Parts: sequence; structure tokens; C-alpha cells
Amino acid sequence: MAVGRVAEVTHRGVGRQTGRQAHQPEGSFVSAPTVRRRQLGRTLRALRESLGLKQEDVSARSSGALNGAKISRIETAKTAASAKDVAVILDALDVRDGELRSSLLKLTREGSRRGWWQSYRSVLSAAYEDLISLESEATQISTWQPSVIPGLLQTGEYARQIIAATAMSAAAEDRVDALVEVRLARQSVLTREDPLTLWAIIGEAALRTQCPEERIMHDQLSRLLRLAERPTITIQVLPSTSAPHVGQMGAYSILGYGAHADLAVVHVESLTSALYVEDRGDVAVYQDAVERLRAAALSTGQSVDMIREIRDSK
Repeated sequence: MAVGRVAEVTHRGVGRQTGRQAHQPEGSFVSAPTVRRRQLGRTLRALRESLGLKQEDVSARSSGALNGAKISRIETAKTAASAKDVAVILDALDVRDGELRSSLLKLTREGSRRGWWQSYRSVLSAAYEDLISLESEATQISTWQPSVIPGLLQTGEYARQIIAATAMSAAAEDRVDALVEVRLARQSVLTREDPLTLWAIIGEAALRTQCPEERIMHDQLSRLLRLAERPTITIQVLPSTSAPHVGQMGAYSILGYGAHADLAVVHVESLTSALYVEDRGDVAVYQDAVERLRAAALSTGQSVDMIREIRDSK
């Protein structure tokens, strides 16, 4: 996926890029590159540009070991680089700093590391794999969900109801058990040694979902109340009685990566596809929108009171 563009990954595994034709063979897809690949690519590009070199110049310096097109794909994280590729580029750029070389080669190895979700590939779409990969490396996530509890905050039974309800084929319904396992496993980012910071803004409608058994929603709301006590989790509710607001344009999540502000990515999901927005200007628009939603939503204390009131009414 080209950095600075919007990539669309369909759940059927076929990808498109807006802004230009992807020209990819049937059955391929544009995946969201891992954060480590993006860090590696941007660092290599910065090193090259600091020397005033073009990608073709680096290719020439490598005696043609890598062509300019491949160097471009590595820099934009469209393709995973091998340790050999990175070593060739570093040699061509005359990078002799041992610590820098070591750190970049480490990024290379980690960028192609298999995640726990690989064992579920038979039930995961390309778009979902990309989300899990990006999520697993994020340090903070801001999410706006007007009609459903965010996946990272769901109970197993609530997740089962949502997954089954949104399964668009009989085959997908058969995979509900595995997909519930995946959703719960994703939540490890909240309990790991360095848990990510989650700020969730939830529409009141999501809290009033009618599940087949009242206890399912009761348990889900109880979980929200428990999670709201954690210092790394902030939950706000946007009442249904709110005035028109920017959130009515749809749900989305912003995944951030610590000091690397330029690596932030926005995830927007629909029934058949997912969009990943990386252009810094576009990401800034979404960040401004989430700030507006925070201002429009109830305070954290008022939100907890509403969640408890709705739960106790069931």
C-alpha cells in the first residue's frame, strides 16, 4: 500500500487503490504493511534523501543488485525486504554505523515475523489480518463506534451475537467459533506488559442493543464498567439525543504508534471492505473529528453512570 494514499482491502481478498489503478492480478490484495516495515522504509528513504540520491542512484551503487523499482517498493513498505536487501541498500548508502545497521536489520526481521493470528488464516480476510497486525503494534487507539461495542471491549457472548449477525454467508456462520476466539485474542493488547491506551467513544444505541438473552447485554455493560476503571482505558458515551455531529459520517478507528506520529493510520470498515488512510493531512482530519466527538460526548463519569443505568434497567 502506498504511503500517503488510501488503500481499500476487500474481504474477498482483492485490493484496489484510490487515486490510481492498482493493476493487480485477480485474487491478489493490497495489504496494510506492518508498522515495522513502514518504519524501515521511511528510515531508508530518509538516509537516501540525506545524501541527495535518487533510487536509481542507489541501484547503480549496488551494481544493479537491486533495481530502482524494488527500492521504491521497500521504501513505501509495499513489499517486505529481506535482510540481504537491506544490507545491500545500507552498503550502497555507505552506512557504517554498526548500531544503526543492527537496528534496521532487526526491523527487517521483525517486519516479516509471523503473528499469533496466522494460525487462523483460513477464517480471516486479508483486511482483518491487516487490522490485527496494525493493532498488535499500536501504542494507542481512538475509536468511534456509533452502533456496536468496540471489538477490544466485547465479551465472548456479545461478540458471538455480532459476528453471527454480520456474517454474510452460511460459510461465514460456520466459522463463528474461530472468529470469536480471534476477537478475544485481540484483546491481549489491553493486558500485555505495555498495554496500549484505548479511548473509545460509543453511541448510546450500541448500549441498548437487544440481544436474544438479556443477560448477554447485561454482562457486556458490566464489562464496560470494569474496563472503565483501568487507567489505560477511557470510555465515553455519545447520547442519542445529541445534536447533529461529525460522527454521523460513520465509525472509524485511529491507530497511533507513540512518538512516530507520521505512522498513524485510520481504519474504516464496511461489510465487504476496509479502508486504511495514511495520508497525514487526511489522518489529521479524522483526529480533529475524534476531538469533536470527545467534546460532544458525556464526561467519563457521566458515561459510566449512563452505562450503569442502562445495565440495571435490564
